[in-house]
Amino acid sequence: MQRLIGGSCLGNSLPITELIGIAALGGVSGLMIGCIGIGGVILVPSLVFLAGIPIRISIPAAMMAYILSGLVATAVFARNKSIRWGMATWLCAGATPTAFAGAWAVSVVNPRLLEVSLGLLTLLSGANALWTQNVPDRQDTILSNRSLLVVGAVTGFLSSISGTGGPLVMVPIVISLSVPVLIAVGLSQVIQLPVAIAATVGNVLYGELDLILAGILAASLTVGSWYGARLAHAVPRATLRGIVSIVLVVVGAFILGSVVWRLMREVS
Repeated sequence: MQRLIGGSCLGNSLPITELIGIAALGGVSGLMIGCIGIGGVILVPSLVFLAGIPIRISIPAAMMAYILSGLVATAVFARNKSIRWGMATWLCAGATPTAFAGAWAVSVVNPRLLEVSLGLLTLLSGANALWTQNVPDRQDTILSNRSLLVVGAVTGFLSSISGTGGPLVMVPIVISLSVPVLIAVGLSQVIQLPVAIAATVGNVLYGELDLILAGILAASLTVGSWYGARLAHAVPRATLRGIVSIVLVVVGAFILGSVVWRLMREVS
């Protein structure tokens, strides 16, 4: 398999308008990641379905880009004391090895299956968030270390194989466990760091890494994440929960609809 390390199969062939469009997608995605913890979910599908970039190139580039944007968003949340570091440590311990395994899985799993899995994951996460939307925040919520390890492991694998960075999987889970929404978003900023780093190492070894695409996404995601993280601390918590739920359901339905549409075109 061709491994694109230090080069690009896209950067020299795409017109400047499409490169600007990719940067805009990164900015919007970063804004959502910083604000509601979920934004990477729109990045890979947009690169695949709108920009026409193969999913096996989109996912590794996105995962590498999350490293820098995650650092910036984590710094903003930490400065506002919105991260519970004890919980974050156990989540990251569970996520790191499974994120590496997910990167390997990307190199061997059928791309169409990845797309369907991404759509189902998004839609089900949104349904879960809507179902638990009226569950009140409990500021004293304490999860066992074992539970945090399991949540981290599930998050690492599913995030790496789908290119969503971590927050998409983890935020609905911990919110359903009555973790306050702002704390959930803060934890999601931290967990995307080990997920993105482990997945990137795996992609370097087993996949295709387009450094030009990753660089464009990293720069735009970082700017968006910085503004989004600041916005998260100014928006009412109930509003954050509602936005998370609606975004997940809409995007999940869009991904599945796009996959079905492409299958119908191929059949006809």
